[in-house]
Amino acid sequence: MEPDMALSKNTRGVFFAIAGGIGWGFSGACAQFLFQEYGLDPLWLTSTRMTCAGLALIVVALVWYRRALKGLFSSWRDIVQLMVFSIFGLMLCQLTYLVAIQYSNAGTATVLEYIGPVLIVAATCFSACRLPTAREFIAMGCVVMGTFLLATHGDPTNLVMSPQALFWGLGAAVTAAIYTISPGTLMQRHGSIPVVACGMLIGGAALCLVTQSWNFAPEFGEGALDAEGFVALFVGLILFGTAFGFTAYLQAVKDIGAAKASLIASVETVSATAFAVLWLGTAFEAMDFVGFVFIMSTVFLLANFRSEEAVRE
Repeated sequence: MEPDMALSKNTRGVFFAIAGGIGWGFSGACAQFLFQEYGLDPLWLTSTRMTCAGLALIVVALVWYRRALKGLFSSWRDIVQLMVFSIFGLMLCQLTYLVAIQYSNAGTATVLEYIGPVLIVAATCFSACRLPTAREFIAMGCVVMGTFLLATHGDPTNLVMSPQALFWGLGAAVTAAIYTISPGTLMQRHGSIPVVACGMLIGGAALCLVTQSWNFAPEFGEGALDAEGFVALFVGLILFGTAFGFTAYLQAVKDIGAAKASLIASVETVSATAFAVLWLGTAFEAMDFVGFVFIMSTVFLLANFRSEEAVRE
């Protein structure tokens, strides 16, 4: 009985990790579609996405995690840490990623964002005053080579990616690293869903108020954001891509652990690229895919390293 239960839990975790990654990839493609077809502003899109997804996750937290949600606001230290995570981690991560999509495409922006884990390794080595291990050195080299190939296709005299796309893509990687590090022990003490729900809502509201993003809101109806755009925005980007994507991924983390879940969820890059090609007709060249492989290989390099560290401990 127990082996069957363990198998069922593992199967469920793998399923939700894949579903979460596909959801995130689809949300990136939906964002690209909304930029291309309707010219939506990334400030408005980010604040709307985060606020609506945050409200949906708050409902989930109120139903299943009410005590943890209340405990999150019982300490000023936790509140300050939540604010830092919401604004400098989650909100900036979402904004830079969407702007990167606006200047490039969902596949390229998603792959560039996956440079984040290597930046975390570099920051960890610096703070610990140690040299990177062999695998960490290889991962850093793969990131440099992959970024070079994506930006130049191997010709250093020719930048095939716009400077804005490269800037915001690397910005998404930096903010993804901050997003990963900034919550600290909040998620261990209060649970992932309450923290992400509040982070989404706070970050979205803060961006909306600071930038007055309602001034960039699209018109609804014929000639503006029509029914197809509405479905892509609220069903694809917000509900499936964000609220469901995060919830599925966090369930996978609970079932199979963070290392395995994050490795499987990297299917996000494949799904984002596939949706961009098959749905939106985005064209990639062979050198783009070589760059993708270099950058995504770091996921496996660093996952294997974490596994070995866990065994040694």
